[in-house]
Amino acid sequence: MQIFLQQVVPDFFEIDKATDSQLWNQTLSFSTGENVHIVAPSGSGKTSFIHFLYGLRKDYSGKILYDNNDIKSFDAEKFSTWRQKSISIIFQDLRLFTQQTVLQNLEIKRLLSPYHKESRITDMAKRLGIESKLSKLCSTCSYGEQQRIAIIRALQQPFDFLLLDEPFSHLDENNRQKAMELMQEEATERKAAIILTDLKKIDYFQAERVLYL
Repeated sequence: MQIFLQQVVPDFFEIDKATDSQLWNQTLSFSTGENVHIVAPSGSGKTSFIHFLYGLRKDYSGKILYDNNDIKSFDAEKFSTWRQKSISIIFQDLRLFTQQTVLQNLEIKRLLSPYHKESRITDMAKRLGIESKLSKLCSTCSYGEQQRIAIIRALQQPFDFLLLDEPFSHLDENNRQKAMELMQEEATERKAAIILTDLKKIDYFQAERVLYL
């Protein structure tokens, strides 16, 4: 699978705001098996870009293609199929079910689009230091714990692309590296791509390309 960008610019941008961007108003492609790091300060459109790729927003000019398919033409059913099989995401605002337990949040995702066995949830939770939280309500977990929950949840489904929108903002350096290692191992195993946005360059993210938004 490939994702193609053809002169994509958010509708809410003034055109001069995209002049020096290595992404906006460019022709680019992202392929499975590569890691792409997108670096930009707040207000540059990082979250908008991730939402464009995932099809949550269409307020942009230009085209985004999955292979040769313009995603603006997708109906809800077609997008659902692509997301279940090919695109996983970690939202900046996480979007967990806070009144469900941690395990329920993870199991819902795993059962909707199975990839791993149930035992892998425990393995990943132990690795990221939240095994003791599995029976707790998400609402009782700290934001950093919730970020780790969202990371594990995203890895329960099949994917060719893993989209990460500032996934480490509330984690200390040690936990950031552990989470990044887990995601990179999963992507390598699946021959998948990671597209990660953040405020600054993350040295332990093994990116083939760094684009400044």
